[in-house]
Amino acid sequence: MKLNQQNLYRLAPEVALPAYTLSDIRQGIAHIGVGGFHRAHQAYYTDALMNTGEGLDWAICGIGLRREDRRARDDLQEQDYLFTLFELGDSGETEVRVVGAIRDMLLAEDSAQALIDKLASPEIRIVSLTITEGGYCIDDSNGEFMAHLPQIQHDLANPAAPLTVFGFLCAALAKRRAAGTPAFTLMSCDNLPHNGAVTRKALLAFAALRGDDLQEWIEHHVSFPNAMVDRITPMTSIEHRLQLADKHGVDDAWPVVCEPFAQWVLEDKFVSGRPAWEKVGVQFTDDVTPYEDMKIKLLNGSHLALTYLGFLKGYRFVNETMNDPLLVRYMRAYMDLDVTPQLSPVPGIELTAYKNTLVTRFSNQAIADQLERVCSDGSSKFPKFIVPTINRLIADGRDTKRAALVVAAWALYLKGVDENGDTYAIADPRAAFCQALVLDDALMAQRLLGVEEIFGTVIPRSPEFVAAFEWCCDSLREVGVSRTLEWVLV
Repeated sequence: MKLNQQNLYRLAPEVALPAYTLSDIRQGIAHIGVGGFHRAHQAYYTDALMNTGEGLDWAICGIGLRREDRRARDDLQEQDYLFTLFELGDSGETEVRVVGAIRDMLLAEDSAQALIDKLASPEIRIVSLTITEGGYCIDDSNGEFMAHLPQIQHDLANPAAPLTVFGFLCAALAKRRAAGTPAFTLMSCDNLPHNGAVTRKALLAFAALRGDDLQEWIEHHVSFPNAMVDRITPMTSIEHRLQLADKHGVDDAWPVVCEPFAQWVLEDKFVSGRPAWEKVGVQFTDDVTPYEDMKIKLLNGSHLALTYLGFLKGYRFVNETMNDPLLVRYMRAYMDLDVTPQLSPVPGIELTAYKNTLVTRFSNQAIADQLERVCSDGSSKFPKFIVPTINRLIADGRDTKRAALVVAAWALYLKGVDENGDTYAIADPRAAFCQALVLDDALMAQRLLGVEEIFGTVIPRSPEFVAAFEWCCDSLREVGVSRTLEWVLV
């Protein structure tokens, strides 16, 4: 059955449907960067609230700034912006649910002005973002906004025809200010530390470069809540679409596949109201920092510790790595010995239980999360997920070999050939630059670790870490992943 509004009530009985009438809901959120994670997370929670009869004025208008977003918009538009949330898990406690929280999607390619007008309209009280870690144009080596980027310079020269998220946001906020329309809350849902503070810093830096007084107005009127977001959401494959059709009879051009687990911890800092997401499981807090540190260092850091080694060994799915006892032992050692001592107490969470949950989630055989997805954009992920842990290990004078192995595995992964001789493409916007750093084995440590925007200044100046990195690289080249793990775990 093709998914659309006309066929909605003809779907199989096990498919959960919206409990609200689509024509009764009104847009209150504009979301920039509609992808799998947004639909499995923020749209999922918003839909859950609407199913209780509340929050019907918080529907979402999607916004696409990239050329690739047209396919997503077209697929959603053809099925009346409905999509299927298809949970996959080993326990059987999963849900198949049609989500109707997204009601429209605008593309910058079609009309920059229409997009600015939407962001400036009084009905939009929250603008949310999933634009990836690298989308904030912050230099990780010094924390400064990268004003020199060509697209940023274009937007400064052409404020009425922007290309970037910052150009559109400032154009819309300037229009709101001129019209006397209250500001919106700008809410990042990207997976990076202090995402609200990063968003604020980037937007204010861009606004200052415009040369008017918009920066000061934004400082006083826009809020930027920090958030910790968590749900494993693989890329939707043709196999997923066929599985949904075969098992549940739903023909969905772009379903979203995810694990049953979901978590969202959010600072309650909203200037123009918000949905009552706490009624459907969102945890509001005054300070998200301990939750961020736990999730980013344990989950995201451990993901990277597993995935590059797994990819080198020839695995292509996260669950395959978790079927390898050596990799599981290594991940637990990294979490228990290297990360956990660095974490502050997390209100309401027992860390041993949380780590056990991660093992279960990573082991999910049904979801078959792609290593390619987790390995992607390593040059943006390392500064946020791994480098802070290494810096603390160095400062505390602790053993760095397990952490050095994560970096060494990435270095050899960048060569594009696994242990079996199979070649693969590197999914990273800076792939060519990063691959050039690892061409010469003799100079690899100097060149790779010397990239300040990725590894900072502490790591390359630590003789102990550099020696551990070089040992790990040599071992991976000479004896492979399994033997290296055996030596590291002694």
